[in-house]
Amino acid sequence: MFHPDTQFLIDFWIDLARRPEVRGGVPARSGLEPEVLGARLQRAFILDAAGSDATFRLAGSWLEALRERPLGGAGFGELWCDASATLVIPALAQSLREARPVVIVAQHGAEARSVEVCVVPLRRTDGRAGLFLGLVAPAPRLDVASAPPRRLTARLTIAVGDRGRPALSLVEGRRSA
Repeated sequence: MFHPDTQFLIDFWIDLARRPEVRGGVPARSGLEPEVLGARLQRAFILDAAGSDATFRLAGSWLEALRERPLGGAGFGELWCDASATLVIPALAQSLREARPVVIVAQHGAEARSVEVCVVPLRRTDGRAGLFLGLVAPAPRLDVASAPPRRLTARLTIAVGDRGRPALSLVEGRRSA
């Protein structure tokens, strides 16, 4: 059972992905209305997966307080301890490849408080998948203002729901799935 905020993002994304205009099971970024996230917006982020590392396009104030600095343009890896790369990088790739949400279960701080980081794929304005909407669902009583800046430690990744429909692609002038 996921944190209620994680479940909210999963359900919200599934509703977006099921719209008739959605291609390949990945909704467009333009279909996202940030105000739907409400109070969760401070823990939300958008990643751009162009290049070798996903980078923050936007990060909520809670996340920036966690790292004690602005995260716009920073790599997603800066949120994680070095050992977590073996789980986090494949989780992002899986979310894009399978067109479905992925939840990264992590720990934060000396008390190893549980945190869920949910990422869902989105399409860019050019129609290609390569963006992520993410949300951090912290453990109760995780107060970033009183904790020193620490990185998250990924423990487990979970793909959620059915795989999206594969987009048709042109291969040598022919359409293929």
